[in-house]
Amino acid sequence: MKKYSLILSLAALFILSAFAISKSTTWTNDKAHSQLFFTVTHLGINDVSGTFDDFTVAVESEKEDFSDAKFSLTAKVNSINTRVEARNNHLKSADFFNAEKYPELTFTSTGIKPAGKNKYKLTGDLTIHGVTKSVTVDLLYRGQTTNPMSSKLTTAFEITGTIKRSDFEVGGSFPEAIVSDEVRISASGEFLQPDKE
Repeated sequence: MKKYSLILSLAALFILSAFAISKSTTWTNDKAHSQLFFTVTHLGINDVSGTFDDFTVAVESEKEDFSDAKFSLTAKVNSINTRVEARNNHLKSADFFNAEKYPELTFTSTGIKPAGKNKYKLTGDLTIHGVTKSVTVDLLYRGQTTNPMSSKLTTAFEITGTIKRSDFEVGGSFPEAIVSDEVRISASGEFLQPDKE
């Protein structure tokens, strides 16, 4: 009898676990409507921006307001684009990102806290140039709609924050008088709900 009860308990636990897992939804960014920017100050007087053109983001959440969302991002360093080829190549070199040795930068969220209506503080591990640091950025949930072109449920987020390149040992030979240590980052994108099986 005890053995039978144990089997029933294990079966019920398995069913509940499966149900809990199935509730979680993973959204992926629509690359055509997503962007990842960085901005530095040059010579102390002017802002210069660039993008990473090849990146993917996944958002996993069980709650409709995304207050439990988990974010993961991977960007290809070789996709860096500042609109000047010589500068792109310099940033990819060992002087800065060293794309040959460290071809990707990644972010994996570790926590999320409310900070106002549709606003959150998102904390996670950012890895650049082989160095991993915990960072906190501002996250804005911008809403949800159905894309009339694809008929897919679409949601949008925006992230802003500031990091220091020196924390990640990027461009160490270039003083702040030339390139600011502070790097402003911003990302925005549309995310698509996965197709139902």
